[in-house]
This record gives sequence, structure tokens and C-alpha cells, in this order.
Amino acid sequence: MSTVSDRARGGGNPAVYVIALAVVALSVGPVLYGALNGFRSNEQLASNPAGLPDPWRLDNYSSVLTSGEFWRYATNSMAVAALTTLVAVGAGVMAAYPLARYDFRFREPVFMVFVLGLLFPLATAIIPLSIFVSRDLQLSNTWWGVALPQAAFALPVTVVILRPFLMALPRELEEAALIDGSSRIGVFWRIALPLSRPALITVGVLAFVGSWNSYLLPLLLLQGEMRTLPLGVADYSTQYSADTAGVLAFTTVATLPALILFLALQGRIVNGLQGAVKG
Repeated sequence: MSTVSDRARGGGNPAVYVIALAVVALSVGPVLYGALNGFRSNEQLASNPAGLPDPWRLDNYSSVLTSGEFWRYATNSMAVAALTTLVAVGAGVMAAYPLARYDFRFREPVFMVFVLGLLFPLATAIIPLSIFVSRDLQLSNTWWGVALPQAAFALPVTVVILRPFLMALPRELEEAALIDGSSRIGVFWRIALPLSRPALITVGVLAFVGSWNSYLLPLLLLQGEMRTLPLGVADYSTQYSADTAGVLAFTTVATLPALILFLALQGRIVNGLQGAVKG
């Protein structure tokens, strides 16, 4: 009975485990390779590229963490990611709420516009967008110049996730609040937003991680001291191309904030996505 039950749950097939382990190895392997080799010297890397650190060295990581240049890149990335997340989540929930709770003409066609927006990644419009931001908006080499386009392209996935979550909220709560004298904005602020917290965290993390890892748009719009951390990794790799261990340490540290945020909130992200699918 237990074997039948395991197979019914998809847990008894060894091929599933083999495929899962292969996917995990392909995903985690490069990250572990970079993190471990950041603890080695260049001589150790040259003599045994696949070996473990022996002895373990901390000077690569300590030189990165004590570098003012690294913290300048990190500050720019944090500011751009925070602005992107703030705008994407704020605008997304304000767009998703009427699409979920109000009945009006062209509601579904308007929602389809956001759905179709999923088909157009940022890279497809990167050149005209960079010209528009720098020439017409005069926001070249500023945090907002990168954050606003990134938030705009994060808006479709934000609305698509939030709308079914908001539609699933009981109408009785809204009606009771209106009977008690609350306004529409009060219902949105005091009921819809608190109950949608799992979905808001989900879309917030997705927007933050997407902005943190963004490379092409910051490359076209940011110069000098405004450059973000992915551009810093490229600059460091070019400047210290012979210091392979140092480059690996720099790259590893650069990925940590987004990785820690994602791992810390992965449970809420799954709950938010499940709520969106059920809705």
C-alpha cells in the first residue's frame, strides 16, 4: 500500500530523483564552484582547478568586503532595486485591485493588455527605451532612470499574480466595511492590502531580484560612480583579469543579497504563487 501511495505521489520513481539531482547540480554547481574557489589562491587554482581550498584563505573575500568601490556598486544596486520594487508593487496593486474587485466595461481587455505584456521582455525595447530615458526624460545616469523602466516591465507579472489573489478575497468583508462607513480607499488600504501580503511579498521579491541582476539597461544608462553591482563585476573582471580567485570572490559576494532575500522568503513566495494559481 505504501509503495502504491508513494507512486501516486510521484515519489517512488528513481528517475525522478536522478533528474531532480541533475537539475540541482546544474543550478547549484556553478555557485558552489565560485564560492569555494574564492577561498583559494591563484596558484591553487592553476595547479588543481577542481580541488578544494587547502589551506582556506579569507583574503580574497576580506579585500572585497573592505573595498569602498564594492560598497559604492552595492549601494547603487540596492537603491535601484528598492525603487523598482516600490514602484512595481505600488502601481501593480493599484492596477490589480479595480481589475479584480470592480465590474466595468473593457475590464477583461484591459487585463489582457497586462497579460500580453509578459510576452515582451525588457531586452526587446532596450535601445529605444534608453534613448527615450536619456534624451526625453533627462534621467540618464540616475537611479530613477533605470528603476522606472524596470518597474514598468515588472508590472505585467505583478498584475497577473495579484489579480486572482485579490479576486479570491471574500466580498462579505468588503460589504461589511462599507456598511460600517468605510470608503473604497479605506477598504483597499485596511482590508485588501493586509490580506494580500503573501502575494505582495511574492511580487516584491521577484521585482527586487530581477532588478538586482539586471545588466543591459544599467550598462546603457549608468556611467562612472552610478554603476551597479553587475557592472561592477564586469569592471572588476576586466581590471583584475589575472586575479581569478579575486574575481570569483567578488562575484560570489555580489550574488549574496538577492540570494539571501530569496531563500529567506521562499516559503511566502510559494504561498503567493499558489494563491495566484488557485484564484
